[in-house]
Amino acid sequence: MPKWLENAVFYEIYPQSFFDANGDGVGDLEGIIQKLDYIQALGCNAIWLNPCFDSPFKDAGYDVRDYKKVAPRYGSNEDLFRLFDEAHKKGLKVLLDLVPGHTSEEHEWFQKSKMAAPNEYSNRYIWSDSWISWGLDGFRFIAGEAERNGVYIVNFFKCQPALNYGVLNPWQPWQLPPDHPECTATREALKDIMCFWLRGDKGRGCDGFRVDMADSLVKNDDPGKSATAQIWRNIREMLDAEFPEAAMISEWSSPGLSLPAGFHADFLLDHEGSGYKSLVRDYKLDGENRFTGPNNSFFKKDGAGDITRFLAQYMPWYENTKNAGYISLITGNHDTPRISLGLDPSELPLAYAFLFTMPGVPFLYYGDEIGMRHLNPPTKEGGYTRTGARTPMQWSKGKNMGFSAAATDRLYLPVDTGPGAPSVEAQEADPRSLLATVKALLRLRRSEPDLQARPNLEILYAEQGRLPFVYRRGAFIIALNPGGAPAEAAVQAQGRPVYAIGGCSLDDGRCRMEGQSFGIWKV
Repeated sequence: MPKWLENAVFYEIYPQSFFDANGDGVGDLEGIIQKLDYIQALGCNAIWLNPCFDSPFKDAGYDVRDYKKVAPRYGSNEDLFRLFDEAHKKGLKVLLDLVPGHTSEEHEWFQKSKMAAPNEYSNRYIWSDSWISWGLDGFRFIAGEAERNGVYIVNFFKCQPALNYGVLNPWQPWQLPPDHPECTATREALKDIMCFWLRGDKGRGCDGFRVDMADSLVKNDDPGKSATAQIWRNIREMLDAEFPEAAMISEWSSPGLSLPAGFHADFLLDHEGSGYKSLVRDYKLDGENRFTGPNNSFFKKDGAGDITRFLAQYMPWYENTKNAGYISLITGNHDTPRISLGLDPSELPLAYAFLFTMPGVPFLYYGDEIGMRHLNPPTKEGGYTRTGARTPMQWSKGKNMGFSAAATDRLYLPVDTGPGAPSVEAQEADPRSLLATVKALLRLRRSEPDLQARPNLEILYAEQGRLPFVYRRGAFIIALNPGGAPAEAAVQAQGRPVYAIGGCSLDDGRCRMEGQSFGIWKV
């Protein structure tokens, strides 16, 4: 386990939307380099960089055309190595986004794989043995796109053919088992890509990877994903031997499967029915991101939220995996609605206070620290309803909200210029701002090992349909009342107040919380 993960707080950057240093309307690596001091001052000490590799951008870079080349719109490989250098000088780690399950249809491997004549890449992807194979249960496939006699499986969009790690218990002659040499060759090619960026240029490498769709490798895998897990354990063995401080964090949202499979951490995501969704996104949206019913998120002050819905899923995972790795709670990411869509400015600080004082490795999505709003621009690069969470960072009230000097019509996406649009500049001048709250919370977390990643969680009060929620992290008692009315609970502890939002107290065997309050006491 990389030691540095114990106190890591990640900042996710969508590179095309963060800061445009060359004035072409698209964010770039130089822009990220120029903002490293901001990230450091925010209290984050690690970065997750969304895909920056060469791509036709039909899915915002998750359709990789060349894994070993930076997309020219962001800069060059040398710029990325320089980003690693400058980040490391400031004590910041950098994770790249690894897309292992598919490539772009324009990738050289696929261009060779779709040829009629057999070659070394013919089985790098999953092809049937006939152009008229229409009955492929459980698979999504594309026909009529190649000269070879077959159809190919896709992982997501049509432009993303699935790499071949094998089919568990194959039932067709053209399906290869995961231990077939041509399937293990795909795994070894993935290792080669990882080693290329971990070693970097003259030792200037990245610090690990966030792994996209980590559970998608072996097709027809069993419910426990045993064949996919075997691949990741093999990769973890390589990391432990050659790059022991390199982190591997999965997009899996099932820590009971992902952490034993070799990942150091796993995200909890807002999948339907998930405990995490009950915290901040327990609502329904239409195709235009408009609410179609009530918002019952736990942090909604007038909702019907219930912390036990989150704990019912979270606690078994936590107890079963706390010695295997970390669970990562997120403010949001490039695939989710902005957290501000469902929570108002009075509710966001309480949600962040919870997310940043729980065990594991938290992730802060760029712009969430100032409460950037979820917009509804036209779809861009396969974003569809996700596009509104990918708009440019709002640095100031100047031109294009400080994101770019380009003409407004050249921006990657429009910025929020509506009344009340938040900006870093305005919030840095306001000691009561959301940005100030985030900085204070991360400063406290950074200063106290008991509030970092270590698995020391104890639930003191969590009752169905009741508030507050009270938990312990080592020497600290933490209490939360997101509801609009006062609440109290019996807590047999005395403590010194360390941090508070709103009014709260811990004495005489009672924890008393005003409406919308949060408190931390050292006992």
